[in-house]
Order: sequence, then C-alpha cells, then structure tokens
Amino acid sequence: MGRLPPEGGSHASRAAQWLPSSGGRHSPPQTRGWKAALFCYDCGVKDRILRKFGDEIAQLERELKTELPKEIKRARELGDLRENAEYQAAKERQRLVEARISQLAKRVSEISLMNLDRIPHGKVGFGSTVDLKDESGQTIVYRLVMPEDANADAGLISTASPIGRSLLNKEEGDEVVVKTPNGGERHFLVVKLVTIHDE
Repeated sequence: MGRLPPEGGSHASRAAQWLPSSGGRHSPPQTRGWKAALFCYDCGVKDRILRKFGDEIAQLERELKTELPKEIKRARELGDLRENAEYQAAKERQRLVEARISQLAKRVSEISLMNLDRIPHGKVGFGSTVDLKDESGQTIVYRLVMPEDANADAGLISTASPIGRSLLNKEEGDEVVVKTPNGGERHFLVVKLVTIHDE
C-alpha cells in the first residue's frame, strides 16, 4: 500500500502553483523525485499532460484524505468489521486510490524524461490520434497511449502493442500491416492523423 502524502497540502496542490500559467512563470523550489517533474516548462504539450496528471492526483488525494475516511468511519459504526460489506468496500477503494496515485506519480516521472520534441511531426507517435480504414471500408479511430492507459474497447492502444508498433512513424496515406495472433495479417490505410503537436 502506498504511503500518504505529508501534511500541509498534497503533492499536486503544492506543485500546481509552480506550473506555467497565462500570467507568467515562477521559479520552482528545490525538490526531488517525481514532484520535480510537475515543475516542467519544456513545452506546452508536456505542461498540458503534467497538469492533467496533477489534477487527477489532487482529486484522488481529496478522496483519500477527506471522503474515504468518512466512509470508513461510518462503516466502523455499523459493527463487526468481518461481516461489514461497507467497510470492506471502502478499504478496497482506499487501496485502489493509493495504487492509482502511485501509478500517476510514476507516469509523471516518465513523462518528465520524455523529449516530446523528438516525437515526429506529421508521423504517428505517442499521443497521436489515427483514423484507419480497414479492408471492408470501415473506419477505426485509435489513440496511442502509455501501456497502463490502454483500453482497446475505448480506442486507446499502447505504443508497445502489435498495432501500436505497426503504426509508429506512419503518415497519412500509408498502408499499415498488422500481424494477428493466428499468424494472419490485417491491412489498414491511414486516412487521418492528428499528432500530439497538432492538438
């Protein structure tokens, strides 16, 4: 189980004051680890991604420190914890929230090390949204994301997946060949591409 953030404000809320804003930039304080990544000013794209993660961390920390303790307290008052479904559900949610905060913190550190300027313009890369047309003429839309965010049903595919690897560095008009688990192939045509730089 992950450790809770120290008292005096969440990691994300303390970091937010140093994130770029329309009113100018501040000089970040000295810090270490994943928190330092929230003080990134490399480019608008990276700032937007880090701000999104920071917002989610802040929301989860509010749930962890404010809402869940109340639910756990109410559940405790119901009696025997071994037979208390409400208590067990609240504790399980607490574990999930702590795990998600830890996961997001790791992602912030990873993003901070990425040089987004090296992601090609006009070619499929991390963060790209790609419209594909399959052999039947049906259009499929995918967005390339980090492995932990992958959800094929929602159109979110990892850059490390077979189709994700096949799409990397493709351009509009290119054909994409994807190997299937049974040894066959699927063919697609890239009909539209929006890269991370275009958003």
